[in-house]
Amino acid sequence: MAKNNAARDDARTHEGVRGGALKRAPARKPGELDRLIHERLRLGIVSALAVNDSLSFSDLKKLMQTTDGNLSVHARKLEEADYIACTKSFEGRMPKTKYRLTAIGRRALERYLDHMEALIRATRDR
Repeated sequence: MAKNNAARDDARTHEGVRGGALKRAPARKPGELDRLIHERLRLGIVSALAVNDSLSFSDLKKLMQTTDGNLSVHARKLEEADYIACTKSFEGRMPKTKYRLTAIGRRALERYLDHMEALIRATRDR
């Protein structure tokens, strides 16, 4: 039951959903690399959020040393896959966008890291 509530909570915080349907990451074959996370900037976003409860758009932009547009496009892809959740608010009159890693995103990152570690071990064992 808690698992269903977590998924529902993630869905509620998901901004920009059209028609109420969440896009999910495409299904992968076992042992196949998660290409969504494998891209450099998206891996950086997910990794930064894995070690922080949440980060603002500005914080992520500085950490990733990228442009607004580039960060926005990559964050949206992760959001559509439900790997990250986005909340928008105001501080005074200034808009504030914050991101956090979802349970789905954390599991995807763990699988990705396990996969990369296995590849490294296999390469070093030769």
